[in-house]
Amino acid sequence: MATGRQTFVTVLFYSLCCLTSAVILKTSDKDVWVNEFECDLKNRALLREPANLLILNASRSDSALYRCEVVAIDDQKTFDEIAISLTVRVKPVVPQCSVPDLVTAGSSTELNCKESQGYPQSQYQWFRNNEELPEDPKTSIHFYNSSYVINAKTGSLKFRLVRKEDAGEYHCQAKNDAGYAKCEEQLMQVYDFNVGMLLLKIAAGVIAFVLLTVVLCIAHKRGYCSCGEHTETDYKVPQYDIGMDYATADEDILKETNVANEAEETQLNGVPQT
Repeated sequence: MATGRQTFVTVLFYSLCCLTSAVILKTSDKDVWVNEFECDLKNRALLREPANLLILNASRSDSALYRCEVVAIDDQKTFDEIAISLTVRVKPVVPQCSVPDLVTAGSSTELNCKESQGYPQSQYQWFRNNEELPEDPKTSIHFYNSSYVINAKTGSLKFRLVRKEDAGEYHCQAKNDAGYAKCEEQLMQVYDFNVGMLLLKIAAGVIAFVLLTVVLCIAHKRGYCSCGEHTETDYKVPQYDIGMDYATADEDILKETNVANEAEETQLNGVPQT
């Protein structure tokens, strides 16, 4: 009798258990690796004589420990069992790569690569202009002057000091026992001055100007701004009290002036002549 979890499997178990007359179970491999969706067969799991289990259309959910049990009532040893570990390998998917467009010579920068579907866990390799970057740049004449560090487990590529020679098209490859996948090439340019910051400042200035123009236009449409609508200066005529008689006031002032003049002449005439 054979027992085990029902599976969706793509691969074969080769000699999961081999039955002998002495009820002693043997297997060619207690640790079985298969690739996901390697086969495309109609049946799911087949039990083959004497005690082989064939599992089709394997998926990562089928990774488990399987146990085969055999019972022989007439034998001296009536029972035996064996456990076999099945691991379904999954090919990596296309990794997500992050490569900076513009880098200033003399600065530090980091490139990243990551994918999360592959099993076993993917290892990462970096390439520049389709040439693999060695783990130690000092081992290659093409990368001898570079100062980078590669982490094959995390997919990180760190440059401690970027040089002009580090410019080029970079791509990353994720690889495990089931296969590999790579991302598209991305260009990293290296400049002697911080052209990236300059471009950012220019872009920020343009955006600020556009926003200011939009705000002013909206304010004008809503009547908050009346600039430019008046081309001539408006002068207000002084307001006077309608009930005041300005002619009478002028006559009174004139009379007072005449009286003052006459008094002055009288005083002058009264002075004795020498």
